[in-house]
Amino acid sequence: MSLLTPSRSTTPPHPESSPGSSPGSTSGSTSGGTPPEAQPRDRYRPLLVGLLAATALLYLWGLGASGWANGFYAAAAQAGSESWKAFFFGSSDAANSITVDKTPLALWPMGLSVRLFGLSSWSILVPQAIEGVLAVWVLTASIRRATGSTLAGLLSGAVMALTPVAVLMFRFDNPDAMLVLLLVASAASVLRASEPDQRRPGAWLSLAGALVGLAFLAKMLQAFLVLPAFALVYLVCGAPRLRRRIGHLFLSLAALVLAGGWWVAIVSLWPADSRPYIGGSQDNSILELTLGYNGFGRLTGDETGSVGGGGGGGGGGSSMWGSTGITRLFDSEIGGQIAWLLPTALVLLVFGLAVTWRRPRTDTTRAALLLWGSWLLVTGLVFSFMAGIFHAYYTVALAPAIAGLVGIGVHLLARGRRTPVASVVAPLVLALTCVTSFLLLQRSSDFVPWLSWVVLVGGLLTSVALVALPWLSSRLAAGALAAALILGLTGPAAYAIDTAATPHTGSIPSAGPTVSSSRGGPGGHTGGGPGGMGTPPAQMGQAGGQTGGPAGGTTGGTTGGPTGGTTGGPTGGTGGGGMGGLLSTSEVSSTMLSLLTQDASSYTWVAAAVGSNTASGYQLASGDPVMAIGGFNGSDPSPTLAQFKAYVAAGEIHYFIGGSGFGQSMGGSNASSEIASWVEQNFTSTTVDGVTVYDLTTGSAS
Repeated sequence: MSLLTPSRSTTPPHPESSPGSSPGSTSGSTSGGTPPEAQPRDRYRPLLVGLLAATALLYLWGLGASGWANGFYAAAAQAGSESWKAFFFGSSDAANSITVDKTPLALWPMGLSVRLFGLSSWSILVPQAIEGVLAVWVLTASIRRATGSTLAGLLSGAVMALTPVAVLMFRFDNPDAMLVLLLVASAASVLRASEPDQRRPGAWLSLAGALVGLAFLAKMLQAFLVLPAFALVYLVCGAPRLRRRIGHLFLSLAALVLAGGWWVAIVSLWPADSRPYIGGSQDNSILELTLGYNGFGRLTGDETGSVGGGGGGGGGGSSMWGSTGITRLFDSEIGGQIAWLLPTALVLLVFGLAVTWRRPRTDTTRAALLLWGSWLLVTGLVFSFMAGIFHAYYTVALAPAIAGLVGIGVHLLARGRRTPVASVVAPLVLALTCVTSFLLLQRSSDFVPWLSWVVLVGGLLTSVALVALPWLSSRLAAGALAAALILGLTGPAAYAIDTAATPHTGSIPSAGPTVSSSRGGPGGHTGGGPGGMGTPPAQMGQAGGQTGGPAGGTTGGTTGGPTGGTTGGPTGGTGGGGMGGLLSTSEVSSTMLSLLTQDASSYTWVAAAVGSNTASGYQLASGDPVMAIGGFNGSDPSPTLAQFKAYVAAGEIHYFIGGSGFGQSMGGSNASSEIASWVEQNFTSTTVDGVTVYDLTTGSAS
């Protein structure tokens, strides 16, 4: 059976609750299975098709306007399309000098797409959009199966599809899209394993473990944040005896290790001198990258090689990633990404558990509530208090949990609408939702300024009507609930549409319009600086050359400013901008492009530049490998000065592009600055359309 098939059970759902019925009888689930609601199946299918078609339209419309989106990953996808070795390792260039600072699974669909259809914005970004549509589909089907409710399933899918940060990331080439898809599929597998009539619970739980293992290969340890929720649900709600449940969990753990560990084992055993350097690590170790820079360092802020120090706008350490605390997800930089329905989801979680607590242990609706609620609480708390690198777009990992809780909670309210409890909870939930939307919309007062008041006034008036929900006729009750849903989704839908209509480029994008109190400075949701998450140190501004664009790419939309970071590097022509500025093909001058491509086949790398975001633009423009000295931050010891000298002596690098201007990192290597100094001392520079270039085939290589 697939994740998307309905339950085999033919047990009819509970009848609608009467005014005197207990809260615990307000669901369509039973201990023996949870079939879809008693309505024609042919109604669900066209509604599902409509939802998925609308989601695809939202995620695909005008996708090419974002160019390469994140050039760091776009260049790696291009490299993987040219070299299977680069494809396997996730190398930044086809000559395999260094990898991206993540495991490579999320790059593989993009690399295959570029190999099949050629290098373009669409070939890189369409796979991300497809992953988003699939995630919405799996979530919808899973919630419908667990609750027996078409309403719950479709509403969950719609909420996820319209979450602004989800729209952003499913139109972008960061690894979060693949991460979310795999984790949603894994959650669906856990719920299948927990069904009371499930004949193969161990197999389904092992599938869940394997999917989490694959999610690890997409974004490393972040994938493991859902494991407490999965283990809790199966231990509490699984049908087999406790000993078998524990045994199934160990089988699932083994599947996780196999699915995620095979690649790590190969990389660890592969001779280091015949593979690319592991980007983001200081000792060329995938284990150090996993446990350090991309692992516990994210929690503690101790991330060797990360940007920091050296003064500038954002300061050093964890302060540049925003303040931590329980309100972090509601602050000005993050609230508009994910917080629209977060309070609503928490209230509905409490309500849902209250009305299902008397049901049998194996009740599938309660299992779904426990799973999505635990997912939300654990991941949300980690995001709130992690002291290391944190960006607003990480919160896309919360979108499925919020969507699932909202869908299930509204379903329980609708089925129990004639109970006194519903007459209290329903208006409270709507009022809370609309007040939250009002506050978030007020942060972007120039964006459809009347909309916030429509949501607030309409929501409060509808909340009053919902107080009388138990006494309304079915038609009036349905109308009131429909109005409530529309008002509740208006705010995030408006931000979602704005996100889809605006090009997004750079390393750290954000969804929705610019908010007035964002710390990120100009650049808004397309800026090359950290998109409202604080500004990197001044030295981190990079001279992107003529391909850099105005700090965040050439498509700044209505929010692009002159700088997304603090200051540009010492050189840079018309480019420049903050950390992560996208280097756009359309901005490369014909002179510079001709220089790079001249006799390109005679060299392993047509150029070398400090930092992946500088190198990636030239690589995407020329189609030839460009060495990213020092990896993403320019702070990895790859290559060392001795290695670089050997490459130059062997005639493997044609040009060095100067002026990247990277500052000191937190304990990282200074190899990139040593290389830059050596080049400046031994080779003569020329300026090509404002870009400082050194021909490494002339001059002294001593």
